[in-house]
Amino acid sequence: MKFIVSSSALLKQLQTISGVLNSSNTLPILDNFLFEIKDQDLTISASDLETTLTTTIQLEKAEKDGLIAIPAKLLLDTLKTFPDQPLTFTIEEESFGIEISSDNGKYKLSGQDGEEFPKVPEIEGANKLELESGTLFNAIDKTIFATGNDDLRPVMSGVLFELGKESATFVATDAHKLVRYRRKDVKSSKEASFIMPKKPLNLLKNITSGIDSSVEVQYNETNAHFKVEHIQLVCRLIDGKYPNYDAVIPKENPNKLTIARQELLNSVKRVSIFSNKTTHQVRLKMTGSELNISAEDLDYSNEAVERLTCNYAGDDMQIGFNSRFLLEMLNNIETDQVNIEMSAPNRAGILLPDNSDDNEEILMLVMPVMLNN
Repeated sequence: MKFIVSSSALLKQLQTISGVLNSSNTLPILDNFLFEIKDQDLTISASDLETTLTTTIQLEKAEKDGLIAIPAKLLLDTLKTFPDQPLTFTIEEESFGIEISSDNGKYKLSGQDGEEFPKVPEIEGANKLELESGTLFNAIDKTIFATGNDDLRPVMSGVLFELGKESATFVATDAHKLVRYRRKDVKSSKEASFIMPKKPLNLLKNITSGIDSSVEVQYNETNAHFKVEHIQLVCRLIDGKYPNYDAVIPKENPNKLTIARQELLNSVKRVSIFSNKTTHQVRLKMTGSELNISAEDLDYSNEAVERLTCNYAGDDMQIGFNSRFLLEMLNNIETDQVNIEMSAPNRAGILLPDNSDDNEEILMLVMPVMLNN
């Protein structure tokens, strides 16, 4: 088995899929890339058992079809040192010995039997959907920060994809904060929902960043398959029932605050430095067109207060939030103005971007912290 490939083209593709590799694997074969040659196409796979990433390169020249597992770290480290040049790979099929020839020299390494590499699951009875790469990127980018890390509640460590005939909704929550991202321009012929784990979502976010193409999605009860240009990702879905997030979102919120997002962000950043290091609590006090933001740490007698002007309609009220959650949300909103809707000091507050995009709808919810008066 022999083929010639450009060093920089190969490195670029390997770096794209190498994010799936774990530093420690239960199966030693997973420390390798699987190279498979078929009809002048080189297909390279990397896997951690749960998620498999595959990319395809068209070869100028290849002799004989076949497959081999090549040590991933060794290959990546070697390729990073080459300037762009053609490399010739010669593989000894009996011993799995690999020889790489460059303009400067030869490099030998030993591979493993490609047949031992885990097979990618076939998605039987799959439902299909197509969406823009930018839409998928935004859906992941706007929700993934709100996912939980609790091993006891695995369903909350992923993002819920709810596909409907009118729209698609993406939801993430860790029980303290919640994000619901809805697209009216993504429609599915069949209503369905599944929970995507965090790792493959981060991989998809990297793959779809800065490219403009369509993404083919296929899914069934257990797996999902994403195809973006020449890259394919297959992952196992999180099994379980997602909490009823709609029940948590307060419907009646008569107290409405509109304020410049960056101004509020900077103010919360400064004031939160003086907050209690355990609760990170900041207090928002609304009276008329004035917003007071304050924090104190009684253990160290630290205290800070700032006054901002805002548009506020509703009763005078005080509410406490964890400043870290508030900052995360404000950082993930891109509009100049932000609307905050509240009903009572013990009920969740809702952040809404001042959005002009008719196809996009973002709702962020943050649970309050009890104020100690």
